[in-house]
Amino acid sequence: MWYVMQVCTGTEHKIRKQCLEHIEKNILSECFIPMYEEKKKISGRWQVTEKIMFPGYVFIVTEDLFGLQLQLKNIIGLTRLLGTGDEIIPLTEDEVQFLKKFGGDDHVVGMSEGIIENSTVIIQKGPLAGWEAFIKKIDRHKRKAYLELEMFGRLQTVEVGLEIFSKN
Repeated sequence: MWYVMQVCTGTEHKIRKQCLEHIEKNILSECFIPMYEEKKKISGRWQVTEKIMFPGYVFIVTEDLFGLQLQLKNIIGLTRLLGTGDEIIPLTEDEVQFLKKFGGDDHVVGMSEGIIENSTVIIQKGPLAGWEAFIKKIDRHKRKAYLELEMFGRLQTVEVGLEIFSKN
């Protein structure tokens, strides 16, 4: 099952490293931070960098929730596992499939490329292909698309990289 830990924004990599070091391998199948690629102009040149897709969250895959909860007590800086009340709730199958499709095995959402025709976004290449309906805003200057998705039991705005090559 896939679970989500809420952590202080900016500590995601530190918490992930602690989990990988201190949680037994038979309990922790995987611990990751979904990332996305974006293009940034650095020293006058466009470069692809990676940013955290869900700031303040670290994802864990385990089949032993009880064992995980016991071992998470040794992690410094952990806020909590997401759930309702006292019940820890795993991600839904739709959420898991979205993360797998978008990020692949390395959990990094690549840049997408597209055009805008008659105010309609057409994604020609990349993970956003087929997800145009979820795009709520495009910032062509920052080369980003903002999606609205149901994640963690609420509506989330998610940033991903998008290069628009033409608009007419």
